[in-house]
Amino acid sequence: MPEELEARIQRLEDLEAIRRLKATYCDICDDDHNAERIITIFTEDGTWEGEGIGTAKGHEAIRKLFDQFSDAIKFSQHMVHNPIIDVDGDEAIGRWYFHGMFTMRRNDKPMWQACRYHEVYRRTPDGWKIHHLKIAEPKFAASYDKGWAL
Repeated sequence: MPEELEARIQRLEDLEAIRRLKATYCDICDDDHNAERIITIFTEDGTWEGEGIGTAKGHEAIRKLFDQFSDAIKFSQHMVHNPIIDVDGDEAIGRWYFHGMFTMRRNDKPMWQACRYHEVYRRTPDGWKIHHLKIAEPKFAASYDKGWAL
C-alpha cells in the first residue's frame, strides 16, 4: 500500500510540475518572448513547431526563433486552459487550448488567436522540460477590430 500511495503522490507532483512548466512557457512568451529564458525550459534537443511558422530544433534554433518573435510582436498575452496530461514514467504528453491577444510591431494592430498546443515532456535531472511543442489545430487569427467570429 505505501508504494501505491507513493506512486499516486508522484503522479500528482508530476502533473503539477508540468502545469507550472506550461505556465512558465506562457510567462516567457509574455516577457517579450525572452530568448534567454525559453531555452531553460526545453530539452537540449527540444523542438518548437508551429504550423505556418516553421520548426526550430535545439536550443540555438529556439533562441533564434524567439528573437524573431520579439522583433515581430509588440505585446502578447498567452492564456492556456483545459489541459489533458498523461504521464508515463519519465515522459508525458499534453494538450492545451490556447487563446491569445497580440499586437504586431509592423502595423500596431491588435489580434486574437486561438489554437491547440500538443506537447511532449521529458523528466530531466533538472525537472520536467518541454521536448516537443507543436502549435496544432489552428482555429483562427483575427484582427481585434474586425472580430473573430467564424
